[in-house]
This record gives sequence, C-alpha cells and structure tokens, in this order.
Amino acid sequence: MKMSSQKRALSSSVVAAGCILLSANSQAQLEAAPTDFRGSASALLEEVVVTARKRDEGAQEVPLSISAFNSEQIAALKIRDLNDLTVNMPNVSLEDIGTARGTANFSIRGVGVNSSIPSIDPTVGVFVNGVYLGTNSGTLFDTFDLESLEVLRGPQGTLFGRNVTGGAVLVNTKGPSDSFELNVRTAVETGDIGGLNTYTMAAVGGPVTSDVGARAVIYYNDDEGQLENQFTGNDVLGIEQTMARGTVTWTPSASSDLKLFYEYQETDGDGPAAQSHTNGVGQPGIPINHDRRGFNLSIDAEGYQKTETNFFVAEFNQQIAFGDGVITAIVGKRDFESVGFGDIDAQPSWLLHTDSWLETDQTSMELRYSGTFFGSTRLTAGIYSFENEIKYHERRGGLGVLTGNVAPFLRQEGGGLHNTESLTFFSQVDHDLDDSWTLTAGINYSREEKDVKVASLGFNQSVFPNLTECNIVEGPACPFDFVDDESWSNWAPKLGVTYNIDDQQRIYGHWTIGYRSGGYNLRNTSTDPNDTPGPFDEEEVSNFEVGYKSTHDWGRVNVALFHTQIDDQQREVNLPSPTAGVVQLIRNTADTTISGLEVDTAVSLSNNLLLLASVGYIDAGYDRVRFDLNGDGVVDNADKNLDLPRAPEMTWSIGLTHDLQLGDWGYLTSRATWSYRDYFAYTDNNLGFVEEVDIVDAGLDFHSANGNWVFSIYGKNLLDEVSFGNDTQLPALLGPLPLGGTFAPVMPGVRYGVEITYNMP
Repeated sequence: MKMSSQKRALSSSVVAAGCILLSANSQAQLEAAPTDFRGSASALLEEVVVTARKRDEGAQEVPLSISAFNSEQIAALKIRDLNDLTVNMPNVSLEDIGTARGTANFSIRGVGVNSSIPSIDPTVGVFVNGVYLGTNSGTLFDTFDLESLEVLRGPQGTLFGRNVTGGAVLVNTKGPSDSFELNVRTAVETGDIGGLNTYTMAAVGGPVTSDVGARAVIYYNDDEGQLENQFTGNDVLGIEQTMARGTVTWTPSASSDLKLFYEYQETDGDGPAAQSHTNGVGQPGIPINHDRRGFNLSIDAEGYQKTETNFFVAEFNQQIAFGDGVITAIVGKRDFESVGFGDIDAQPSWLLHTDSWLETDQTSMELRYSGTFFGSTRLTAGIYSFENEIKYHERRGGLGVLTGNVAPFLRQEGGGLHNTESLTFFSQVDHDLDDSWTLTAGINYSREEKDVKVASLGFNQSVFPNLTECNIVEGPACPFDFVDDESWSNWAPKLGVTYNIDDQQRIYGHWTIGYRSGGYNLRNTSTDPNDTPGPFDEEEVSNFEVGYKSTHDWGRVNVALFHTQIDDQQREVNLPSPTAGVVQLIRNTADTTISGLEVDTAVSLSNNLLLLASVGYIDAGYDRVRFDLNGDGVVDNADKNLDLPRAPEMTWSIGLTHDLQLGDWGYLTSRATWSYRDYFAYTDNNLGFVEEVDIVDAGLDFHSANGNWVFSIYGKNLLDEVSFGNDTQLPALLGPLPLGGTFAPVMPGVRYGVEITYNMP
C-alpha cells in the first residue's frame, strides 16, 4: 500500500536530515581536508563537455537549456538507465511506456508522445554517437560505459533536423583511452515485492598499436521480476538483457581519425504488467478492480517480449586548413526486431490479448563541416540523409473466455509496411560582434517522403471456430486496404543573441521553429471507413526562449523562460471500443501554447558537500481545438478547456552529496535526492491520468584510497510511490461481456541494492 502523507513526509525528512547530520558531524574533518581532494561532490560540480552545437565545448558556454553528465557523474548519481535521469531535470520525463519494454515515452516541456505505434515519430530525438534513432522502440538502455549524456530542452531542429520538437537526448559511449583500462561492475537489487535483479558488466580497452586503439564492453542483466501477479503468485516484469559493444579507433595522422562502433543487444522478458482500476468511463474492472494507490495487479497472461538490435556507426574526422576546420562524416545503420505478447484487458480472464511483431531497418549518413573564420565567426554546415523501413504486425485476440480459453472468439489482424526517406541541409553561424555580444543565425531545410501499405485490424476479422491468420512480418501477408504516399518539405530557421556579462555569466535569447514529421498510423483499429490511417500533417513548433547561465567558484545557476506555440499538434487519441478494446487515432487535433520556467543549480556548501536542486513550471493550454477530444459528439469549449496531456504543472528535485575522508582507507560518499512530479492528464479526454509522485533515492559509496574499488549500497523510490507507464481507459463492454477499468502498466516500487565496482588503473 502507498504510504500515508504523514509517513511520506516523515520518511522524506529522515532521509534529508540524515545527510545533513552526516555533514554536521564531520564538519571538522571537512574543514581540515586538503583543498585538492576530489570526491563525488567535486566531480558533480565539474562542467561537462557537450556536443549540443556539434562541436566540443563546455555546457555552461552553450546558450541552450542543457542538462549534461559525464561518466563520473553518471556513476556518482547511480543513473542506471535513461529513466533515472528524470528525477534530476526540470520539465523532463524519460520513461518507458509500459506497453512494450524498452519503448520510450519521452516528454520534455509538455511535448511528448503517448504511443508504442512504431510509425509515430518521436518529439524527443535520441542520438547515439551522433546517429538518430528513427523509432522509439529499444531506446531505453543501461548507461554503463558512457562518456556523456546530454539532454537538450526545447526544439533543436536547426542542427538536428525533424522530430526534436521537444528536445534531444545525446548519448555518447566511451572509446579507447591512451592507456590500458579495465572496469568491472556487479550489482544486486531487490524490493518489498518481486525477485532479485542482478547486473554484471565489464569494459576493457586501450592502445593496440601507436595509432590503433580498441575497447570492448559486455553487459548482462537478469531481473526476476519487480512486481507480483496476484492471480498466479508469480513475479512479473522480469527481463534478461545481454549487450556486447566494441569500438576501434585509428589515428593515421595528427589531422585525421576514424572510429568504428558496433553494438549487439538482445532482451527476453515478460510482457506488460498492467493494473485495472476504476477510471476512464467510470466502470470498475470486471472481475478485478484494484486500488490505484497500490501495486496489485491480476492478469491471466503474463506475456513476453523478445528484442534483438544490431547497431553500427562509422565516424571519420579530417582537419583542414580552411577555417581551421574539421570535416566529419558519420554513417549509421541500425536493425531492430521485436516480438511480444501482452494482456491488454488487465484482468485474470481472457478478454483481450495482443501479439505484436516489429522489424525496423534504418540507414543514415551525415557529412558536415565546422570551422572558424576571422577569429570571430564559427560556421557549422552539413547534409544529412535518412532511410527507415518498418514492418509491423499486430494480432488482437478477444473474448477467449467464450471458447473455454482454447482460442480467441474474435481475432483481428493488421499492421503494415512503412518507408521513410528524408534529406536535410543545415547551417548555423555564431558571430562575435565583440567580447560581449554574439549573434546566432541558422537554417534547416528538410524534405521527407513516406509511403505506406496498411492492413486495418478492423477489416481483417475472423470468428471462432473459423479463425484465420496472416502476418505482415513473418507471412503470409494480410490484404492491404490502404496504400498511399506523401511528402513534406519545410524551412526551419533560428535567430539568437548572447550577451556575456563577464567571464562567468551570460544572458541569451533565441527564436526557433521545428517540425515533427507527418505520417501514417500502422495500428488502424477502427471499423469506420472515415477513420483512415492518414496521412496526418506535420506539426510545427515555434519556440522563444530567454535564459541566464552562470558559473562561480561555489557552483552554477541556470535559469530559462520559454514560450512555445504548437500548430497542428499531432495526437494519438485513445477511444474505448467494444470490438477492438481501444481505438487509436492519430490526428492533428489542436493548436496549443506552452509557457514555462526552469531553474537548475549546483551549490558547493563546503569543499566536500554539494547541493543539487532544480524546479520546473509549465502553463499549458489549447488555443484552438479541431477534434472532439472528450467524445461528446461536438467540438466546443468543453474540449478546449481540457488539460494538455503529459504536461505536469510542477516538477522539482533537491539532493545532497557529501564526501567524508577516512584517512588511509579512502572516502565515503553519502547522497540523497528527493524529486517531485505533479499530477498530469494522460489521455486527451483526461479520463486517463497519472497522480503526483514523490521519489526519494539515497545511497552510500565507499571509495578505496587507491581509487580501484567502490562499494555501494543504495535505495530507489524509498517512499514506495506508485506510478504508471500509461493510463488508458477500457470500454464498459467488450462484445457481450463487461470489461471496464483501465490498462495501466505499473512501475516498480521501492528497490534496495548493493554494487561493487573495480577500476584499473
């Protein structure tokens, strides 16, 4: 059960007070500590080198809203995967959707996607080693052996192209260093419910010859399950993950280098673990309706999901005399496959179960130049091409209880083939007028073509005992009832100005426009001939932002104000259906305005005690509505007055990190973080919602004096707060049988862990 408010407040106070008391008790030692001592608190205060403008520079120098972490900071904060970043950044949600494991459900500044449909382009782009990931499937992964993580808030369309209207996440893996390195880490977690979760990972690398380096990484995760299925008594939400990564670098001369990167990943885990609770249409789940404030769930099909990823990147850099610049060429290829099965009715009976198959094959190439002219003008320009082929199939099996659970009574088959080809030209100039003022101007031209063949689930139905099968991915293919192609092109400008108050402080402002691709819906479940799979039009985002960034001996303070207008906003509208369970329509539903504030700080309270804090505020609303969002049959002010989904009004976090020297033994790091996210609507009709949540994490890390060993104990979500990956209402009736309730994948509760790390040298 969820803690009472009194217990929650007490627990939060105890955690925070513990860290403060530890600081106070060791104050004398802190004051006596050498000023050159470098622990976790010092590491977290360091400025991170970022590539937000496609060149290396300090994060505080870049006139953008950025949260960045290097490898040491990732380790210090125990950031296990991208989801863990959510608690450290204002107005950012980097979560798993819960329907399909590893499928990103990212939202930044209230701009996000609520869908696992693979043909929907993301609003938050994920880039790994400079390569854009074209779908949101398989984008949540462990952070072991990363060089840096960067989260850019707001549209980034000038340099990064389309589908970054909310922001971008830049992931950079480690390459071989100039000396031999060996890193090994193992961890074990458990909680109040569920089984053990174990991690084993290792990286080794260094020089092979004078001009060749190599690094190899292996990773294995065996999670027995972090929730309990009340119907079977089994632990669910388990997963087995394996990853192998290799990097080779070649430096034939002082002016050129080549980097080759390959990664293989596979996962084999349970399907979604969803709870049904009274929500949505107001109907209780039949026969089980759980309290949404607890972790209880009861499903008869625990399901599975298996994925396989092959990812290759080649990057070549050549320094040239022209503008003392660098020409960079990046080629990326990523193949992703998944097959899954899940219980969508969230009940201990066969009412609606779903199988899915997905294959994506993407190839991208980027050629760019970056240089400086006259000592005051920095130019970045390039060309980018992207191709992505998607094969998707979904099989919905309904009303199996009518056949004695031997087969579905109603079967629906559908999906489609979806191909994308795009070409982008981009350029940005930063010109220093003098030592204080810098002007920025950029432009991005994109042209994109998509063609699609769709087999609508509503038109491929069969009834027991005459059930028929088709499979677009594995064959034989289903008949396609919709075939179409469309193209879009646009110009995305950026204008900005930066004023350097002094060497430590700067003020910036910029205006930019970004676009999210138009497209098609591969999961067409409607039987209404007017509900075609598309095309829906592209989404235009105009953003104005002003900010202040400062760096001092005692820390840093960053502030940003933003005003975002979205025209032709794309939304996946979820509507309960008595045949399909849920109909998912993708439409340009509205024009919206989102304004907000972000503040993040790092303050050194002493040489060994660091305070990290952030706050985000969002004011979001509709300006014009073109779709019947609440389902009452008319488009009027009742639709306009609804809350914008995925836009919590407040987010904030506060954390303390403290290093205590232990003489010749080494030092002890204690840390505690308390983060908060406000209530927000999940579905467009606001019948689905996610309640406010407080997350408290804490831990102790012992670092040996030689720096080789780190022994850690930690706790995550110590208040045992309940949250959900989504909250989708189900129909009151599925065929002739009552259903009601919701499909709400449950997120894990409290987890405790121990971790051992060995580093050499």
